[in-house]
Amino acid sequence: MNRLTKYITILLTLCVLIALFAACDTPGSTGTTTRPDVREKKLSVVATIFPAYDWARQIIGENEDHVALTLLLDKGSDLHNYQPTVEDIYKISTCDLFIYVGGESDKWVPDALAQAVNKDMKTVCLLDALGSAAKEEEALEGMEDHEEEGEDEGPEYDEHVWLSLRNARTLCAALCKALQAVDPACADAYQTSLNTYDAALAELEGRYAAAIGNASRKTLLFADRFPFRYLADDYGLSCYAAFSGCSAETEASFETVNFLVNKVDELALPYILVLEGGDTRLAETLVGNSQAKDAVILRVNSLQSVTAKGVEEGVTYLGVMESNLEVLKTALGE
Repeated sequence: MNRLTKYITILLTLCVLIALFAACDTPGSTGTTTRPDVREKKLSVVATIFPAYDWARQIIGENEDHVALTLLLDKGSDLHNYQPTVEDIYKISTCDLFIYVGGESDKWVPDALAQAVNKDMKTVCLLDALGSAAKEEEALEGMEDHEEEGEDEGPEYDEHVWLSLRNARTLCAALCKALQAVDPACADAYQTSLNTYDAALAELEGRYAAAIGNASRKTLLFADRFPFRYLADDYGLSCYAAFSGCSAETEASFETVNFLVNKVDELALPYILVLEGGDTRLAETLVGNSQAKDAVILRVNSLQSVTAKGVEEGVTYLGVMESNLEVLKTALGE
């Protein structure tokens, strides 16, 4: 048994014990009855990341009263560093529908699913749902060297599938089918909600295509990680970046800094991009060492740090992607 499997096994054992003690502690319980507040069990849907959570929320729509929808990474945790807690594992183990990305960051998922309490659980792996549209990780010119794969490992796929509106439409359709499978009584309602939401996604996708098609520049430079490959490929954009989308590195080498500074000068780029909440020191270094020294730093949102508070305040996938479009309009020039 490898270390990850042992870790998941221990967590699941603790979850079962917690559930048993909870049942025993219920007033009037015989140890076999269910607590009054969970006798009429809601449909349980668990999503690891915010985009999938919000897509499910939009498709569930008016049926939210009988669906318990949970966002696991609700503290702004980075998907690439996330490790499930006992509570997280229990929520996954007992849910009706589990939605996850499926890349390198989710290596813990197969062990958790193999030992799940609910054997009738349905799952949606976003990378699997994309099929041939899923892209392997690719290093951009000048980027810090990405960690090489082991000889016995297969290809590593770019996990940031949610940053393409085209992907979003495909993945929402897959989520709708999964919801219909676990809750057939509401199948028509889910389809109606999907149709409405898909129209909104298509409308925004059209605005992206028009804005980028009319832009005076077709190149973006990130003084940060680069999770926007799917979006860039959708519209034929050229990109340069310091690190790959999944990189844990924070310091760029002299060679990478020099390469990016030269690109700022060569292409006369007036804007340099960084991610939400990211450090701007590298971007400031590029500006300070460029010939013009007047490039402006802009922030784009990769939807990887949305918290429970953000959800309560009304953050939505469409809202963030609309904001990103405005940033891209500025960066690319209309």
